[in-house]
Amino acid sequence: MQDKRVLVTGGGSGIGRAIAVEAAAQGAETVVVADISAELLAETEALVAAAGAKSVVLRVDVSESDQVRSMIDDAVAAAGGLDTLVNNVGVIDTGFVHADRANVVDLAEDVWDAVMTINVRSMWLATKYAAPQLRTSDRGPSIVNAASVSGMMGYRTAAYSVSKAAVIQLTKVTAINLANEVRCNSFSPGSFRTSMSQRHIDAAADPIEQERNMSGAHLIPRLGDPVEAARVACFLGSDAASFITGANVPVDGGTMAWRGLRA
Repeated sequence: MQDKRVLVTGGGSGIGRAIAVEAAAQGAETVVVADISAELLAETEALVAAAGAKSVVLRVDVSESDQVRSMIDDAVAAAGGLDTLVNNVGVIDTGFVHADRANVVDLAEDVWDAVMTINVRSMWLATKYAAPQLRTSDRGPSIVNAASVSGMMGYRTAAYSVSKAAVIQLTKVTAINLANEVRCNSFSPGSFRTSMSQRHIDAAADPIEQERNMSGAHLIPRLGDPVEAARVACFLGSDAASFITGANVPVDGGTMAWRGLRA
């Protein structure tokens, strides 16, 4: 990521924060971090600066299209350009309703709309408004989208799974539309130890069993560490991946390699 000017959405915590810090550690010139939480942004800002990059934070609600457009404009102004857009922002149905209501029959319309707006529409808008800036970059421009194994096979969370499948397809379409100027790839995490997954674990009747279930499909018998996804995201955004576009890379501990659960 040497000398790249990077924008990471949803960078206040979890995998997004890990990507921002990893990009800085790999030599990024400027890392702009966007999130809705001012408190989390301040924490990430300090970590990015400590890792060696110019650190800029933007408080953004990506469900508002005018704020997404302003985010791109402000990031470009602060960094003097844009080379890598990491669309990492995301929410899950169970962040709004209990798990037993996160199915196609019981899910409320407003929850479906919120998940789709944040997980898909915001990525499309960020890509739409960033594309002209990325096209002018001479530092290996690319887009990296955070998808999920939930978008590669069926999961119980209805809106989340559908939204992540849409992200994978958006990645492919973007790669086609922006060829041969801007590369676009996605990565699909399995279960990682993030604040979002921890809330899901803590809300379960049996948190220990819930964590076992979440990592049960991993051939590597544990939850992932956010830095393990961050390294893949940064690889996809780097010049080392210069012949890769339109790809979706699982970072899932082997989940997609089999049809099973560990005993």
